Amino acid sequence: MRRLRVTRSIIPNLFTLMNLFSGFIAITHIAREEYILATGFIILAGFFDLMDGAVARIIKATSEFGVELDSLCDAVSFGLAPSFMVYSVFFHDVETFGLILAALPAMAGVMRLARFNIQVVGFEDKRYFTGMPIPAGALTIISYTLYYHTGAIMPNGTVIQAILPESWKPAAMIAVTILASAAMVSTIKYDNFPRLSLRALKERPWVFLFFMAGIIAAVVTQGAGLFPFMAIYILFGFIRHMVLALRNRWSAEDEADTHEQPDPDPFDV
Repeated sequence: MRRLRVTRSIIPNLFTLMNLFSGFIAITHIAREEYILATGFIILAGFFDLMDGAVARIIKATSEFGVELDSLCDAVSFGLAPSFMVYSVFFHDVETFGLILAALPAMAGVMRLARFNIQVVGFEDKRYFTGMPIPAGALTIISYTLYYHTGAIMPNGTVIQAILPESWKPAAMIAVTILASAAMVSTIKYDNFPRLSLRALKERPWVFLFFMAGIIAAVVTQGAGLFPFMAIYILFGFIRHMVLALRNRWSAEDEADTHEQPDPDPFDV
């Protein structure tokens, strides 16, 4: 009889499973229309998602199994849960296309994860991701839904009023859902969350300060500042992508001009 082998990789894998468990709890709260609690557990899932990779690198327990497990858990916490939330809040009332639109974040997120998995060539931190990471897509959708579309009552009794006027909400919900989904499956490069270290601050100071400012704004505004931060994150990635594409195009045209064949000399026999 073979003995069960317990390795140190079980520690980061437990964090990964807590990510999944948090996503599952979020779904149960969405089913009861407890959106503030659901949002909290999706954010908690994001914390566990950050921790599993950090712990795996610290104890040198990164593995392909961990990558695959992480993607499966992310699909539930940051794909299925946000899709179920927007369906429960709004899209169940939209005839014909409501179900399809609500499923877009889950479908786009899973495609994003599958593409990431086949492109993994190592376990070091990446500075950029191709397409917006699925946790960022989830944060964009749930922060808009809670603070700008539905409103909620905080555990301390504070009432969160929905920020947008009623007449704007249908179009805004559809736009946010489609744009967040499109950003995930795009080829636009998005910055990875930097490590909380002096080295990260020295190497990429503006990126580090940008993320820190977003965290502070979200805390100070009790979460209401999270969606504007995510919107800026998406927009910045798009603008940078367009600027680089135009720069590369101009460089290619300039290079082509320098390599053109000279016009024939009519006097050269």
